[in-house]
Order: sequence, then C-alpha cells, then structure tokens
Amino acid sequence: MTLLAKALQAQPLEWGSSRRRWRTVFLYLGRNHSLGVGLLLLLSLLALVVGGHVFYDIGLAEPLTSAPSRPPSARYWLGTDKHGRDLFAVLIVGTFLTCKVGLLAGFIGVVIGTVLGFLAGFFRGWTDAVINLVTDVFLAVPPLLILVVIAANIQAHLTTDAMVWIIAALSWREPARRIRSQVLVMREAGYVNTARLNGTSSFGIIFKEMMPNLIPYLMVSFVLATAAAMLASVGLEALGLGPQNEPTLGMTIYWAIYYSAFLLGMWWWVLTPVITLVVLFVGLYLVTTGLDELANPRLRTKGAG
Repeated sequence: MTLLAKALQAQPLEWGSSRRRWRTVFLYLGRNHSLGVGLLLLLSLLALVVGGHVFYDIGLAEPLTSAPSRPPSARYWLGTDKHGRDLFAVLIVGTFLTCKVGLLAGFIGVVIGTVLGFLAGFFRGWTDAVINLVTDVFLAVPPLLILVVIAANIQAHLTTDAMVWIIAALSWREPARRIRSQVLVMREAGYVNTARLNGTSSFGIIFKEMMPNLIPYLMVSFVLATAAAMLASVGLEALGLGPQNEPTLGMTIYWAIYYSAFLLGMWWWVLTPVITLVVLFVGLYLVTTGLDELANPRLRTKGAG
C-alpha cells in the first residue's frame, strides 16, 4: 500500500463509489490547507488560461493589434503596452507559455533524475561512482551562468521549445541527488529484502516494490523542478535572453523594464505579469508544502494531531 493510499485512508470512508472517493479527497484537502489553497490558486490560473483561449481574442497579444499605452478600461481590461498589445491577452498567452516551459522542463528533469537516482542508489558500485561524479560536477557550476551562456549564443533562434531543452539540461541534478538518497534507504527495507529473497529481479523490485512507495516523493520533486524551471525561464527572459517574439511573462517584464514603464506611468504593464507570477509561485509553494506533508509520515501525523 502506497503512502498516498494510507494518507487518503485517514478518514474512515469506503471506496465503493466514485462519489465517496471524491468526498475522501475533498476531506483530505480540507485538512491539508496548504495543498488545498495551492491547488485552488493553480486551478484558478488554469481556468483563466483555458477560458481565455475559448472566450477571448488571444490574437490581441500580437503587436500593433490595439491602441498602444492605454490604461485599464472597459475595452482594455488590463490596459495595453507600448507595442500595442492587449495585456489581458498577453496574460492568457504568457501564462500558458511560461507554464509550458516549466512543466515540460520539470518533467524532463525529474524523469532523467529519477533514472539516474535509481541507477546510482540501487546498483551502487561503479555506476554510483560515475553518476555521483557527473552530478557533483554539474552541481558545482552556477546554473544561471550556464543558462546565460547557452541562451546568449543561440538567442537569434530562441523559442519556448528551445527554452524547455536549455532549462531541462540542468533540471535533473537536484532530483537525481534527492532520489538517490531515498533509494539508498529503501533498498535496505524489509519488503525489498523479502522480494529479493523471493527471486524478484532488480527491475521488478524497482517498479513493483520501490516506485509505488516513492510516488508522493516524486510528485514533490516534480513540483519543485517545475517551479525552479519557471523561475529560471523568467530570470533569463527578464534579462532579455528569451524568445523575443513570444509574449511570455518574463519577456513582458523585460519589455516593461526596457521601455521604463514605471517612469512613463504605465504601472499596469509591470503589475500584470508580476502579480500573475506571484500567484503562480505562491500556488506552487503551497502545493509543494502540502505534498511534503503527504509524503512525510511525521508531518502527516503532526497535522492529524
């Protein structure tokens, strides 16, 4: 039985129907306030993006499609920037693009980190030594320096897809180190030794015994990697090292700084992406905290008490 199943069984409800399963989930979210509030913030942004693509003209996110430098009004809900872009449309498209970079880069990083962490922690020996050496080398180099050098050299060809691979190239380091430490502990657990004595293959032990119990921890690692990838992409774009023709949240901040939006009194140009990023990162932080409680038996017991 996985840690996730044990956590959801904290309330004595039967799993006989879909309605009761959802009720169990909602009751758990009611106790785990960080996870509940974090999911609410992220789902609100998701609803904005999905609803905006359906009900709003996102073509207004392109330059010269609206009157430039207009404050918020009934026509332009969040105003327009100096390029003549409707900032509400920019918010919809930019949130999608920024989340796309973070989610894909985080997913790739966690997948690579999980594979390397299991290889190093489970098989040990020279495999562990080589993977540890490579991980230590990459951890010793400042990631921002590497990202800036890569992005600066291919700036003319930068797109959000290219940003995904640039950031994913360094997103595996922390997951690999954390998952290796977890595997080192789990490989000595009683149920793993029992499976080994029963003749279960190494990969059978990994996928049938260890992986299910590591799912909550992998979820935490994925959220952390996603948040780190989003922060890296926004940081690069705020420096001007991003896709110049795509209205991501980071590039919106860059253009606002470039044209001195605050000095021109165009406060709405800066606040739109900044507030969106604050909501996004607060939501990710709360979800991480809530998932940590779900994955950590000590925190879960403390919360129940």
